[in-house]
Amino acid sequence: MKPPKTPAELGYRMPAEWEPHEATWLVWPHNRKDWPAKLAPIPWVYGEIARKIAPGEAVRIIVMSKAHEAGARRVLERAGINLEKVQFFRFATDRAWFRDSGPIFVKKDGPPAEVAAANFRFNAWAKYAEYKRDNRLPERTKKALGMKGFKAVWEGREIVLEGGSIDVNGRGSLLTTEECLLDQKVQVRNPGLGRKDMAAIFAAFLGVKNVIWLGRGIVGDDTHGHVDDLCRFVNEKTIVICREKNPRDANYRALEVNWERLHAAKLEDGSTPEIVALPMPAPLVFDGLRLPASYANFYITNTAVLVPTFNDPADRLALGILGELFPQRQVVGIHAVDLVWGLGTLHCLTQQQPAAR
Repeated sequence: MKPPKTPAELGYRMPAEWEPHEATWLVWPHNRKDWPAKLAPIPWVYGEIARKIAPGEAVRIIVMSKAHEAGARRVLERAGINLEKVQFFRFATDRAWFRDSGPIFVKKDGPPAEVAAANFRFNAWAKYAEYKRDNRLPERTKKALGMKGFKAVWEGREIVLEGGSIDVNGRGSLLTTEECLLDQKVQVRNPGLGRKDMAAIFAAFLGVKNVIWLGRGIVGDDTHGHVDDLCRFVNEKTIVICREKNPRDANYRALEVNWERLHAAKLEDGSTPEIVALPMPAPLVFDGLRLPASYANFYITNTAVLVPTFNDPADRLALGILGELFPQRQVVGIHAVDLVWGLGTLHCLTQQQPAAR
């Protein structure tokens, strides 16, 4: 019996984030462990995020219950959002980081065009015990949308992959880090799998031809090296990457190594990417913990680019750089000082569902 065809063999690929969306998905916050002693302001940040997304696409929000949905509706109404643009889904969840726990949507350009779900396993970043409900989200989301799904099984084993650990240009190139996906001692996602294995998995399930491997992620990131706090595509040929000016900062050396490695990288067609530096905010510390504050955790919607800001002088510089790189979209700062206490911000919370057409 022949094995089933992979998504790539059927013509699917992971689109870039700037390609048209049908919707953005969010999980409405509820777990106090995500924002210890700071959960109260977080729904209002979500309200602002949803308010900026809704003009250009549907907002699909996962809630725990009827009462949870009612609370979300009150916040969204007070934030001035047209609730006709919002759809609610009642799924039990452990935490709010849908970028990592939800499906990774892939698209066949057709004809006919079609969107499907690549369903990877989620194990809470190989760190936390609570993840069984979140691990069911890809399958539940796929069923709710009535779309085709592909369970990510490779050589007889389910593959763990979080959406925040990768970034793509939609044409065959993917960014990721060795720290997150290749470390075999700390927060090990896929024991025994190396660089060639992961490249083959990316090719089969996401249509990726070319993997750009960076080294370590930023300090404070409890995912152990997610690339979306570090380095992102902004178009097919251009990549932004964080740099730290202070040589005494804990991030300085790792970011310089990544800067050098990126300059040696090639895209899927053999060309050299254009590379733009993003600043880092000054260290943000709460309750004695260095937080993963980064402007690279922006999210691209159909009409806007939402950028986390941190009451820092570098906020303006980061917004200006991204504004020049996205001239057709409004670049908007979202206050994220409270949000980052959850050890993630805008990109970590959101997941784009591509439009079929």
